[in-house]
Amino acid sequence: MAARLFERIGKLGLGLAVVGGVVNSALYNVDAGHRAVIFDRFRGIQDIVSDEGTHFIIPWVQRPFIFDCRSRPRNVPVITGSKDLQNVNITLRILFRPIVSELPRIFTSIGEDYDERVLPSITTEILKSVVARFDAGELITQRELVSKQVSEDLTERAATFGLILDDVSLTHLTFGREFTDAVEAKQVAQQEAERARFVVEKAEQQKKAAIISAEGDSKAAELIAVSLADVGDGLIELRKLEAAEDIAYQLSRSRNVTYLPSGQSILLNLPQ
Repeated sequence: MAARLFERIGKLGLGLAVVGGVVNSALYNVDAGHRAVIFDRFRGIQDIVSDEGTHFIIPWVQRPFIFDCRSRPRNVPVITGSKDLQNVNITLRILFRPIVSELPRIFTSIGEDYDERVLPSITTEILKSVVARFDAGELITQRELVSKQVSEDLTERAATFGLILDDVSLTHLTFGREFTDAVEAKQVAQQEAERARFVVEKAEQQKKAAIISAEGDSKAAELIAVSLADVGDGLIELRKLEAAEDIAYQLSRSRNVTYLPSGQSILLNLPQ
């Protein structure tokens, strides 16, 4: 009796395990921000895209492929040439995600690693096309315009592959060593030119000052000559008196100078 009971329990457990395995294989989960594409062994990729949640499939006949539909970043470095044939190193940062309704076509024509197959090639193509329209100086002064043009062209190109670009930005922009050396040499030349111009202007100002001073001395000598011709030596005697008066005034203010009247006897009480 006990043996039969255990036998029935074993058969029941085995049946439940089989049923549980079948049910488990017939269910699959789609996490938040993801979508699923169903591959059918008899009909191929189905056009219906499964949303988030738990879904049923036919075991062995159908198989789900999960895609991440959230925005993901990717940096694409590119070496290209400018309009004036300068080497340019550019790194483009892209935020991309697939168009949900295009997932069956993406999976059929490109595969699960669509970002690896599509983004590097189209980014290189667009960057080379846009950068070739600008010379090295314009790439620096008109960087916003360059970034806008790259974003517009790349967004349009990515849409043909079923991709949405949420953001496109230039994160790195450098030039070759030759261009950097040329810019530094140009800056040094400009500084030398400014210094030379300053020296020339200073010399011109000094020359003008010397001319004005000479003209003033000449005019003063002319006036003195005219005065001497008119009044004779009286002007010289007047200038002597004025100079003597000024000297006496300066000496009178000094504590180290003592005046002794002339023609008078002055006795000093000196110790014997």
